[in-house]
Formats: sequence, C-alpha cells, structure tokens
Amino acid sequence: MPLKAAVLKIVSKQYAPSSFIETTFGRYDLAFKTEEEGRPVLLFIGQKNERGDIVGERYTRRLLLDGNNKIIKDHWENKGKATIQVRSAA
Repeated sequence: MPLKAAVLKIVSKQYAPSSFIETTFGRYDLAFKTEEEGRPVLLFIGQKNERGDIVGERYTRRLLLDGNNKIIKDHWENKGKATIQVRSAA
C-alpha cells in the first residue's frame, strides 16, 4: 500500500538528527528513524499491541541528493510486514 499524502506530510519534515521518533496519525501508530540531517529514512506504520510493539508495515526512503544537498528524488518503498519493539526502558 502506498503512503497517503497526510503521512507523507509528516515524514517530509525535518526532525532531530539520528533519532527515533514515535507519533500517531488517526488510528495508526508511527515510528521512524532519522538520518544525520534529520530526514526520516525508515518508517513503521501500524497499531501498537498490548506489549507496546507496533505491528504493521515497514517503509524505507530512497533519497537522491545533488552536490548542494538538495533533494532530486524522494521515494518511499514498502518493504512488507514488520513488528518493531518501541517499549520504553524502565
């Protein structure tokens, strides 16, 4: 399933560099990792289960940049079903 425009709007923003961010969108839970420039490059979208894991789909981002670090191509690719542990360490 391709990403909807509203989700693309969330993952097109800049965030803290090299971080893991959790958020929600509608009935979905989102978790994504950012690269050294703060652009999301790995996305998990699904629903949290009773253990706090997100069960759903995994997407990776393909970015093609020019010499000035300007984005030439930007594509999210669905890598299939995935589960990620996002429980906080207590």
